[in-house]
Amino acid sequence: MKPPDAPTLDTLSRRWTLAATGACLLALLIQLPPMLASGIGVTGVVLSLASWRRPLPGLLRALLVIALVAAVMSVTGMHFGRDTGCALLAGMLAIKPTETRTLRDNRSLLGFALFAPFAAFLLDQGPLSMALGLVSVLCALVALHRLADAEAASLAGVARPMHQVREIGKLVALGVPLVLAAFWLFPRFPSPLWGVPERALSKPGLSDDMSPGSYLDLIADEAPALRVQFFGATPPTSQMYWRGPVLADFDGRTWTRGDRQPGIPPPRTTRAPVTWDYRMDVEPSERRDLVALDLPMTTPDGVGMAHDYSLSTPTPLTSLTRWRLQSSAPMQFEVALPTPLREQALRLPNGFNPRTRALGVRWRREAGGNDAAIVGRALQWIRADFAYTLDTPFPGRDTVDEFLFDQQQGFCEHFSSSFVFLMRSAGIPARVVTGYTGGTYNPLGNYWIVRNMDAHAWAEVWMPQRGWVRVDPTAAVAPERIYDTLEDRLGAGGAAGALANMIGIGELGQVGDWLRRGWNDLVLGFDAKRQSRLLERFGAKQLGGGALTALFAIFAVAALAWMGWLLARGERERDPLLRAWHRLGTRYARFGLGREPHESPEHWARRVAIGRPRTAQPLLSLSRRFADARYAPGEGDHRALIEDLRRHRP
Repeated sequence: MKPPDAPTLDTLSRRWTLAATGACLLALLIQLPPMLASGIGVTGVVLSLASWRRPLPGLLRALLVIALVAAVMSVTGMHFGRDTGCALLAGMLAIKPTETRTLRDNRSLLGFALFAPFAAFLLDQGPLSMALGLVSVLCALVALHRLADAEAASLAGVARPMHQVREIGKLVALGVPLVLAAFWLFPRFPSPLWGVPERALSKPGLSDDMSPGSYLDLIADEAPALRVQFFGATPPTSQMYWRGPVLADFDGRTWTRGDRQPGIPPPRTTRAPVTWDYRMDVEPSERRDLVALDLPMTTPDGVGMAHDYSLSTPTPLTSLTRWRLQSSAPMQFEVALPTPLREQALRLPNGFNPRTRALGVRWRREAGGNDAAIVGRALQWIRADFAYTLDTPFPGRDTVDEFLFDQQQGFCEHFSSSFVFLMRSAGIPARVVTGYTGGTYNPLGNYWIVRNMDAHAWAEVWMPQRGWVRVDPTAAVAPERIYDTLEDRLGAGGAAGALANMIGIGELGQVGDWLRRGWNDLVLGFDAKRQSRLLERFGAKQLGGGALTALFAIFAVAALAWMGWLLARGERERDPLLRAWHRLGTRYARFGLGREPHESPEHWARRVAIGRPRTAQPLLSLSRRFADARYAPGEGDHRALIEDLRRHRP
């Protein structure tokens, strides 16, 4: 039962509160796994309807909380991380309306809901998250404004929702200069002062191992992995191999990096004369692996380079990062292979794939030690008998034997793994290289988009006088034997592809990605280095922390003074009826017909009628209604009069 002194909450205010809560919840739900987000969203709607007239019993709410925690933990596998905490927050927010009854409860609900859009930024900082967050915060502020009006006055004095929206919009606009000053000028630190937990659910991306089926989730993801802009020459798409983790150890099922020989520096290489100069904007992957065009020549500050020329960052890539690199194709790559690395590149697990082992030994004997002939023979076999498809059966124990002799169909992880195993069986040092290939050119921004679906695995074999040589066995598949590709599964072919081209979906996607890249460059990429060069065009080459602090203080004081002046200039009249009447007088004052302090409403209206006969009758009617309302304030509903006063124009 509601306490007798609890302020009454009207139906419209209740709806505004729930709508604002839903907007805040939506900003967070789009960052959660789809099934979990859908369940939380549906639960929130059902519970809000079920508790519309009265709160749900406490025991039922406790059971709902237990069920929610169990559902979230089942999805995240009992691992705590940013997404786990955000999912629990979203679930609690969906349950919270079941215990709201008074005006105070609804105000608490809105305060709790405001945590949701801010939590969403822990998972994503894109423009969609910003837009939804801004909308949800504005909705919550409008709902809080309405609750304040409902508490301070009778419902007759509560302004219409659109008027409240305008009022909140004005207040938000007042704070924009201060927000911009803080964003551009408040001194930034080169590294964060605090960190957040990693995700409980890993994002698709390259990893330190490759096992059967591990690439399916990755190559089915259309999300961008990196965006690349070249300065000067651009390599052909067929030569865009973005080198990532190099896998050298195989246990019969999974390829791993193994012993990375940390004490051995990267070997000397002889490079092609063409150098590729480029900048990469790398999307967050929660991992430390950094790709580079094969092969990188230099490393950015803080980036480590392993002996195999794979790059790694000192901390996980949890946010958008930007890197400037140079690469060139190798002509000779580690011509002298150290004995430990040779042994590692020839090692095979005992008891696995006997048919492939026997085939490699036979080829070695027949080739008379000609490594190039063995590599060519393997590629010719693939070209003649093998097919490319994503529809592959689950492998058994001898994965390589099954692929080479029985199945003869698969995608890059099958081809690269089996090819390297076969080469090692023939006595040729070989290893698997993972990364990305190709990319999609966006002419709007003159850059290349490399997506997760461009993930690829290829092989490197060691040849005398040349060292490590890239061999892509997947590319050797004859075009007529490419049966099932990712583009087919995404509907890029046939009638669906024709329809997509007709309505310009590809072009819209390029526009959307170009806008996202602009957001990354303007907002997410604005770090301490760029801030120090903020006034370069005005002659200030670099701003230190003291100069930035002084500039921020100047702009902040100016913004606060401007806000104070506007607020003092527009002092708000508490009575909405009197406020509307005064604004009406202000509108007529622009024509020299403002009301004098000694004039009664009707006398003023008659004087105005002489100068503006067209508005005489409506203004006389409004003045009489206003006088009646002022001298008989307890009679009738004044909301219609307030709206008529607001709408009337001279």
